[in-house]
Amino acid sequence: MAKETILTGIRSNSDLQIGNYFGAMLPMVDMANHHAGEYQINMFVPDLHSFTTPINHRELYKRTINNVRIFVAAGLDINNPNLYLYRQSHISAHSELTWILDCFTGFGEMSRMTQFKDKSAKLKEDRISVGLFNYPVLMAADILLYGAAYVPVGEDQTQHLEFARDIAERMNRQFSDVFPDGLFVVPQPVSKQHAFFAKDQDLRIRDLLSPATKMSKSDETGNGVIFLSDDPEAAAKKIMRAETDSLALIPDSLDYQKQPGISNLLQILALLEHTAVNETLRDWSGKTSYGELKSAVAEKVRAFLEEFQARLSDISDQEVEDKLHASEEAMRAVADKTLHRVQQAVGLRSIDEADS
Repeated sequence: MAKETILTGIRSNSDLQIGNYFGAMLPMVDMANHHAGEYQINMFVPDLHSFTTPINHRELYKRTINNVRIFVAAGLDINNPNLYLYRQSHISAHSELTWILDCFTGFGEMSRMTQFKDKSAKLKEDRISVGLFNYPVLMAADILLYGAAYVPVGEDQTQHLEFARDIAERMNRQFSDVFPDGLFVVPQPVSKQHAFFAKDQDLRIRDLLSPATKMSKSDETGNGVIFLSDDPEAAAKKIMRAETDSLALIPDSLDYQKQPGISNLLQILALLEHTAVNETLRDWSGKTSYGELKSAVAEKVRAFLEEFQARLSDISDQEVEDKLHASEEAMRAVADKTLHRVQQAVGLRSIDEADS
């Protein structure tokens, strides 16, 4: 492809919350809208990844469509011709390339993956799926099929990106006699990824009732999490019940050690007001009424959800599916071409066979 490709994933099975919205979705949408034209933007839904751990499979398809709608409501311009939006499972080359890459991957490499160790340790299931163990190989296929140079990843997935680079370089060396210019485009290293995306690693919206931990869907009660699907009034009440502290003084800087609850509320308020945290702190530092701060945050949360949910209701499933189908047709041709080259390299297709 003439333009370098930026590839990123849209989660498919989670009930998204404001931590996802401000910490991941908005930066992703801004990146896509800003770079589309200069780069090709591939935003894919990793729906095959979504059940490496147990989920409700009956809800998966509906949630996939709804989560894409949420990204559109957040400002993603799906009419941009340089933006491709597609589902992993609708392009069979993802699965086919994964098997081939599996056969060039060591068991020890996968065993050392920190995320597998962490996730498998937290699962209450007796059986840990091979899919969870094998997750980085499928992720490598997601990247390598499209020659993606840039892939924004969080700290928990830097190992996976480095593996994608390793397996690409390994196969480029092994099959250099067949494809001397390289079988795969090797993604940029993590340091260059972070520099390119100017990643802000500090934004972590915390659980309202346990502010020492980040806001997460794993909170089984949901009382400490503001979901994008929450009733606005119910969400405001969650803010009013948020844990604070006994110091009775709003600080002049965020302090997640001494005052995590108050710091979290100030961070949320700044995000909802679209202001720098320092500006919010100037307005509130020195005040002693936590109730006043909670009320201000609760009102902003209520207004945000009302406005966001109104935008979401205007986006139809059909316009999302139309974009998905068009992108899938275009990306299937790209992925199949890469897969065919790999099949030729490993001996599954004749070297003289033209691209199908």
